[in-house]
Amino acid sequence: MQDTEDTSHLREVHTYVLRAGRMTEAQKRDYVIHSARWCLPFAEQILNLVDIFENTSPVTVEIGFGMGRATAIIADENPDKNYLGIEVHRAGVGRLLGEIERRGLTNVRIIEHDAIEVLEHMIPDNSVQAFHIFFPDPWPKKRHHKRRLVQRPRTNLLARKLAPGGYLYMVSDWEPYAEEAFFELTATPQLENKYEGFAPRQSWRPETRFEVKGKEAHHSIHELMFIKKTPEA
Repeated sequence: MQDTEDTSHLREVHTYVLRAGRMTEAQKRDYVIHSARWCLPFAEQILNLVDIFENTSPVTVEIGFGMGRATAIIADENPDKNYLGIEVHRAGVGRLLGEIERRGLTNVRIIEHDAIEVLEHMIPDNSVQAFHIFFPDPWPKKRHHKRRLVQRPRTNLLARKLAPGGYLYMVSDWEPYAEEAFFELTATPQLENKYEGFAPRQSWRPETRFEVKGKEAHHSIHELMFIKKTPEA
């Protein structure tokens, strides 16, 4: 099956639900003051990533960065790389904007929109060095499994956006979802597993709030690392 498999039957099924949530005064303030500088508006137009970041450094896309703590830490520790965070929850966007300003980061941009639409309409093919997907919503009820992000044919879209040799790194504390994602990524033609099975803990990844909660609930943490195959010469 080719990586151009039609995604239309999943396009209207969102991988998220906008839940009512309160923003702190600090998050509201940071959003109002800083969003114009660091947030990119959604548009059905392919981005020029070199122009956006004003350099040619590799770009990592994080889908669903939550409150943005891990995003900010990783970006702070890797100033030679660019990070594009996609998130639909405004409180998290406000929190990350505050972190960007507090840490003096210049290598982070944010798009506040549905990730699938952003990938389809804004991200060039073969342009992303890495996808970070940390603790995505597991949608545990069977009738909601169609909402899971890491499943085919969505994985075909992710693979298409990766640059050859780039990686997709997913972490989950929900074992059934991790196992399903492992199967779906393995079945994606353009991807190959970096390891024999699940990946070992990546020491450079900061612990997230969801990870702490998962461990408190005695959930095992599963990591997946898949690489986009390089075309043979």
